Amino acid sequence: MPINYQEIYTQINAIGQGAKEKQKRKEEAQELAQNLLTSFNSQLDALRSKVDFAKQADSHIRCAMPLNEPLASSCPPPDSVIQSTLIAADGSQIVPNRHEPLQYYVINVGAIAMQIGSGNTTEVETDTELHVLDEFDDTYFSDSQVALQRDVAERKKLLAMSEKYSGTIVALTEGQLELWGSVDNENAKEFEKSLHDYLHALEEMRQKQIIAGGYVDKPGANWVIKLLEIAGTPQDELKNVRKNRLLAGVTDLWMFSQILGEHERSAVFALQAKSAEKYKGALAIHFFYINVGDKKHPKIARVDVPLWVVENPSMLNVLHSVLVEQSKIMGSSQPFPYLLHRAHEIAIVTHREKEDIDRLLSRDILVRGGKLGEKSGKQSAKDLKGRARR
Repeated sequence: MPINYQEIYTQINAIGQGAKEKQKRKEEAQELAQNLLTSFNSQLDALRSKVDFAKQADSHIRCAMPLNEPLASSCPPPDSVIQSTLIAADGSQIVPNRHEPLQYYVINVGAIAMQIGSGNTTEVETDTELHVLDEFDDTYFSDSQVALQRDVAERKKLLAMSEKYSGTIVALTEGQLELWGSVDNENAKEFEKSLHDYLHALEEMRQKQIIAGGYVDKPGANWVIKLLEIAGTPQDELKNVRKNRLLAGVTDLWMFSQILGEHERSAVFALQAKSAEKYKGALAIHFFYINVGDKKHPKIARVDVPLWVVENPSMLNVLHSVLVEQSKIMGSSQPFPYLLHRAHEIAIVTHREKEDIDRLLSRDILVRGGKLGEKSGKQSAKDLKGRARR
């Protein structure tokens, strides 16, 4: 059956009727956010104290923690980097599908290195790992478990590729620096193993003094806005600060589009989060915002960095400069770090490549006397010729 457009139209009409009122509430919240930003801009000690009280009331609070720069700071782009090596890695995956006869997953990591100022061509590498699930083991690998392994593989690939170069090295991935995934009882062991490997890779980067960063395009987290909500909430009400959204509808993305001019970066903040407590010492997660666009058409991204980068102003400046210069390559209409874009192109696994793996794996199993699993009826129906794809 096709979509019931009459029902959709009715729902769209109801949504549209409330749009004006929602916009008004949003603008009022944005004005309050601006006022709180102005009031607490330089009250860093008071803010840190307030966050500590909020942690005692709710240990799972996730928010920004100010360091030593005013909240509304804007730092101009530093001079262009003359010489350095920029390495970017990205990963993609094929996840297990219980409806298919073959149960496996694939992690594909693409990496590309550019030696700025050398005149050398870029170097490209791809690592592909195939894991066939053991039919005698009831363990099932979920999408989130495969994604965990992919994230660790990206960081390991950056580390391995960096061994070929000397001097200043910048290592970038797309997405947050904190390893994220399900930590329920079923996945806790797998997550802890992945986290251990991940932290080990980060520590080796620290020892080699690599400038590590995670570039988050169009970030969804609102950690600075949450800090302002904590600032504006009476102390005896902090236990409900996650439910009582003082600045509902306001985003970090909007806030820093008002603050940052062309190619400027924000103040650096620490991440206050219970999950981030596993990143100890020099590995502690920090972040800043950057406008890779201009003032009229801002393009705000969040950049996650470990403490060892924050504590070295020259490293921070190199990262800032490299991100600006790389984003210029992609053009002013949709600025984005060029090498991260190239890493994504290298890493992506196509549908045709999956079909090739299915065919090669099936043939090898059958030739060696094995048997294939059974395809589900649902999958068989989907694969019927002439059936519309959904």
